[in-house]
Amino acid sequence: MTVPKRTEAEIRRLHFAEHWPVGTIARQLHVHEDVVRRVIGRLQPRRAPLLRPTLIAPFADFIQETLAQYPLLRSTRLFDMARARGYQGSVRTLRDFVAGVRPVPRQEAFLRVDPLIGEQAQVDWAHVAQVQVQGGQRSLWLFVMVLAWSRALFGEFVFDLSIHSLLRSLGRGCAFFEGTPRKWLFDNAKTVTLERYGEAVRYHPLLVEFAGRYCVQTRVCVVRKPNQKGRVERAIRYLRDRFLAGRTITDIEAGNRELLTFLDQVAHPRPHPTQPGRSVAECLAEERTRLLPLPVAPVPSDLVLSVSVDKTAFVRLDTNAYSVPPAYVGRTLSLVADDREVRLLDGSQEVARHPRSWGRRQVIERSEHREEILQQKRAAREPKGRDRLVAVTPRIASLFSAWVLDGRNVGSLTAQTLRLLDLYGPALFSEAVTEALARGTSDPGALAQLCEQHRRAHKTLPVPLLVELGNHVPDRHVQPHALETYDAKPKRRD
Repeated sequence: MTVPKRTEAEIRRLHFAEHWPVGTIARQLHVHEDVVRRVIGRLQPRRAPLLRPTLIAPFADFIQETLAQYPLLRSTRLFDMARARGYQGSVRTLRDFVAGVRPVPRQEAFLRVDPLIGEQAQVDWAHVAQVQVQGGQRSLWLFVMVLAWSRALFGEFVFDLSIHSLLRSLGRGCAFFEGTPRKWLFDNAKTVTLERYGEAVRYHPLLVEFAGRYCVQTRVCVVRKPNQKGRVERAIRYLRDRFLAGRTITDIEAGNRELLTFLDQVAHPRPHPTQPGRSVAECLAEERTRLLPLPVAPVPSDLVLSVSVDKTAFVRLDTNAYSVPPAYVGRTLSLVADDREVRLLDGSQEVARHPRSWGRRQVIERSEHREEILQQKRAAREPKGRDRLVAVTPRIASLFSAWVLDGRNVGSLTAQTLRLLDLYGPALFSEAVTEALARGTSDPGALAQLCEQHRRAHKTLPVPLLVELGNHVPDRHVQPHALETYDAKPKRRD
């Protein structure tokens, strides 16, 4: 029991000056007699207990030598090894012994480095979520680029981690910062480094060429040393906590717009972590004066491939099919793609252009390409028409089945339904088909009525009358005249 110094002084005075016995001092000062004996120096040290030999003792040296060679070896594995050598004790006894003798890993000391203004940008990706797309799922990633001195951020959501995606994001990040630093610091991702042995690194040749156009030096961290790019790691954690938390990204374009708004209104106005009294936006304005100028001409970052056109006049990219004019069947074209569109080139001549689809196993087809095939093969109109209807609304297959069971002319009904699709458009047509199936009707006339009802509900423009009369109709052209003549009363004849 520990007592105040003042109490210890009083105990010594009462014992040595007043000659009070130990019991009297303890009762008067309300302390234990052992406290009094300890203060006056009469408390004898307790005899150490006798240690009985334990079952683990003969194996202590073996366990310590094994742990010195394998510090992270689990106690259960050591138990199995000791049992094979004659150990008869329990796992718990061995685990308690290991807890006291296991070597403590040495803490690494890190060198604090403050980058110069305009010197370095740190780059990394962060996985966000699995996003539902047409035909399946895709991993959504967040590209983050941080200026090491000002802590200014640039980020964008991407579906692709290829080298071309990296180059696009780097170019957009430099445009956002209105300049580029002198170094780009990366992690050891496969997109960046093709091979590495120690300090010898072979970068992706497209990255080397791209960095050369920006006059930037590429660097990578030491393997398993993420602390070397701590600024971008902290930026990713900041975006997870302040932007991504409680937010669901379903549309990548809308997500990128929201992210840029967040950077402008929240991230950059925040106080700078190491420069008191200044915001990140103020430091960014200063650092922009030290950044290297952007290249005069845009640096290409598109994916360029040689693709073969199959017999259905389609080319393939990332599980999706894109249509081309049927005249190019069996030929090889150049495919040029970014994250927004896909272009097909024959030499320098563009033969087709499509918006890029990030779905899976999707068919992207231009109507004029289909019309060319239909003109060449009239016999293919019916099956192609069905494919077109199914592509717009897959549920229409139930109408095809109903027509077959009713014994109706499927080809004629398909042509009528295609006419409704052309008149009302995919959105209204799909709504009408869904309602027709819900009502249990398969008649094209009822489907036409539903299309018109949905058009009026959406308050769209009237559907033009597309009735073409052949040359065999003699009075197909009507001469307009004034309608007032119908109102004039004829004169009575006497």
